[in-house]
Amino acid sequence: MDLSELRAFTSRKWDEELVPRLVDYVRVPAKSPGFDASWAAHGHLQAVIQAAEQWCRAQPIAGMRLEIVSIDGRTPCLFFDIPATGGLGNDSSVMFYGHLDKQPEMAGWRDGFGPWTPVIEDGRLYGRGAADDGYAVYAALTIIQAIDAQNVPRPRCVGLIETCEESGSPDLPEYLKLLAPRLGNVKLVAGLDSGCGNYDQLWVTTSLRGLVGGVLTVEVLSEGVHSGAASGLVPSSFRIARQLLSRLDDAATGQVLLPELHATIPDERLVQAQAAGAILGDSVWKQFPWVGCSHEPGADPGAHDKHAHAMPTTTDPVQAILARTWRPALSVTGAAGLPSIDSAGNVLRPKTTLKLSMRLPPTVDGERATWAMKKALETDVPYNARVSFKGDWGATGWNAPATAPWLKGLLDDASRSAFGRDAAWMGEGGTIPFMNMLGDFFPQAQFLITGVLGPQSNAHGPNEFLHIGYAKRLTEAVARVVAGVR
Repeated sequence: MDLSELRAFTSRKWDEELVPRLVDYVRVPAKSPGFDASWAAHGHLQAVIQAAEQWCRAQPIAGMRLEIVSIDGRTPCLFFDIPATGGLGNDSSVMFYGHLDKQPEMAGWRDGFGPWTPVIEDGRLYGRGAADDGYAVYAALTIIQAIDAQNVPRPRCVGLIETCEESGSPDLPEYLKLLAPRLGNVKLVAGLDSGCGNYDQLWVTTSLRGLVGGVLTVEVLSEGVHSGAASGLVPSSFRIARQLLSRLDDAATGQVLLPELHATIPDERLVQAQAAGAILGDSVWKQFPWVGCSHEPGADPGAHDKHAHAMPTTTDPVQAILARTWRPALSVTGAAGLPSIDSAGNVLRPKTTLKLSMRLPPTVDGERATWAMKKALETDVPYNARVSFKGDWGATGWNAPATAPWLKGLLDDASRSAFGRDAAWMGEGGTIPFMNMLGDFFPQAQFLITGVLGPQSNAHGPNEFLHIGYAKRLTEAVARVVAGVR
């Protein structure tokens, strides 16, 4: 391929079409069904998938078949099928994956910014969902067009864009069963829903953690009572919840205590973590907005003032990578039964409800982990309180199969041509249930899982952004890889 022509094509496509499309996409509150029970009535998911279909249909790609596939009662998917060129045949295919649903709003956005307020500043598009993962379908067809513009032979390309990934992809298994015969023999999966360690090279995701999400409820009373009359005699539901959480992890270190939730880290992943740690150094932990550190755009994320500032569990880059990719960790992400500060009276509350998020090593079975947590929380409860743990989902993670030499060569070549550096390899701490599902459907497939969620991009949180310059180069790099698949 002519690299200068490839770069010019992808850059022009991003500037003239993709960025304006994503600006419109950010404005739509297309929250995932797990955060919007009335998603069908609200119509936002339908709106973003129809907008994507409209744009895709307008692209001059020979032989493309495109449709929105719907199963009653389930969120819709966008499916495309584009025949091979240059006589390569359609026996095998490259499969693109992405999603169009979004996380909820989250507080803490900068003044003038917001989840549904697109703002372009310093080469970044701020707003919910553009990087996670609204850009994927637009980048996928841009990749195909960039290859075809140079008359370079390429394999058959298929794509599946879902709308419930942020809820754990509960509808996806049925769509995979329905569409598997039409996907063909998938040789390479190009998933564009992951992250990057920096914005300087192509990053390949080697693993994804699993996730157990659930709700812990502790009830002691049938109604609230005067705290002066009852405290000391009636145990606090919050204190009991604290005791129960201590069964899951060590409060001092955060180390998860349940043996069922741990896994041995493969030697290959240790070697890759060491290489990634050498590349990234302290930026592995400095990328986060620690209290006491500078949060201004463009500022050194490690800079801090004279006051005390928060610190990570470890500052060793390799151990930091392993902690967020291959070790379990518990977070409390929500609560109910706690009144706001300005309305909190002297009342001993009847119950405490906490939303738990337990990240799992990639090879730990999500269902088994859910039952282990349930047993630990509901057995031998203090004070005979009424306790329940209801799992929302138990998603098993994903560990990539060994990378074939042909793919590794393509990845390094693509990264050097687009960024001037070799590709880098690292696990990610998030969860994409689709990867494990697809691995079961197509056990012989190779995987290129990558994405634009790099330092400070803050997916799911306030001030989430898409790094436009990196997205352009990533599009260019993936085009180089797809063009080389035979």
